[in-house]
Amino acid sequence: MLNENATGETLEVRRPLAVRALRRSNVRIKIAEYLSEISPNYSYTADIAYHVRTTPSNVIGAIRGMETRYKEDESLLMLDIVEEKNCRNNIKLYGITTFGKEMLREIKEKK
Repeated sequence: MLNENATGETLEVRRPLAVRALRRSNVRIKIAEYLSEISPNYSYTADIAYHVRTTPSNVIGAIRGMETRYKEDESLLMLDIVEEKNCRNNIKLYGITTFGKEMLREIKEKK
């Protein structure tokens, strides 16, 4: 049986979409790599931005999607590359998923 996410998409459908989204954005790749490095720990937006040397708004766009610059359907959350945890005081933490680690390995192998 194939693994499915909440919307019913199979891994075989999500895999090429995830690879395409990662290849289209260095920020997405850097975020995924940083979260992979600190895994199994999670991090918050400003800390991720500091480590990947970009702005917090770019991090939010890559993770969640933001209008035209970062499409929501190509966001790291939508593609299940990154997962979100809600903590006290409405703080959101982000960590890489197993699928995200697979996608990073696949991208690095094809370079």
